[in-house]
Amino acid sequence: MRLAFALAVAAIAAAPAVLADDALDQRVRAFLEKERGQWHDLNVPWADGQILHDVVLKHGFRRALEIGTSTGHSGVWIAWALSKTGGTLTTIEIDPGRHEQAKRNFEEAGVASLIDARLGDAHEIVKQLPGPFDFVFSDADKDWYLQYFKDLDPKLEVGGCFTAHNVIRSGGSGAREFLDHVKKLPNYTTTVETGSGEGISVSCKTR
Repeated sequence: MRLAFALAVAAIAAAPAVLADDALDQRVRAFLEKERGQWHDLNVPWADGQILHDVVLKHGFRRALEIGTSTGHSGVWIAWALSKTGGTLTTIEIDPGRHEQAKRNFEEAGVASLIDARLGDAHEIVKQLPGPFDFVFSDADKDWYLQYFKDLDPKLEVGGCFTAHNVIRSGGSGAREFLDHVKKLPNYTTTVETGSGEGISVSCKTR
């Protein structure tokens, strides 16, 4: 009898958390559906946001960094996955207008509490961040992709992944130089997800 009572109490205690998760899922889905097709101004397309979400969820990542918030589409997808792994996201944006719009979008989507949205120059902020991180998404200035990677490689945990956008299309020579570099590294395995066609590289640290 006591055991049954204890199990019942435990089930009741756990119920609000489950409901909260369900409620957040519904809120994020509704937000993304409402805004679908409206994301411009340097945001990732829907298919690429889904890829980022799935990578975080698949590996159970918890300490994420995004370079280039724009107005928050990719950040919502990443934070949504982090809500299921118990993680948080730090995201950096240099443009004040995009930064403020992203914060409003994070609030509306219900993921603001999971995100540390920073306004400033990622060239400097990335160097100052202590880490460690287990997931990085780079979608800022493509000519700086390789430098971002070099700055973050020591802060990326083994098993973590560094992802980058526009490595197939629109990234130019900076993205190609970065991709050529990471593909040659013996302690990383790199694949490219086609997604929307822009291309997301996923480089995972093996040792």
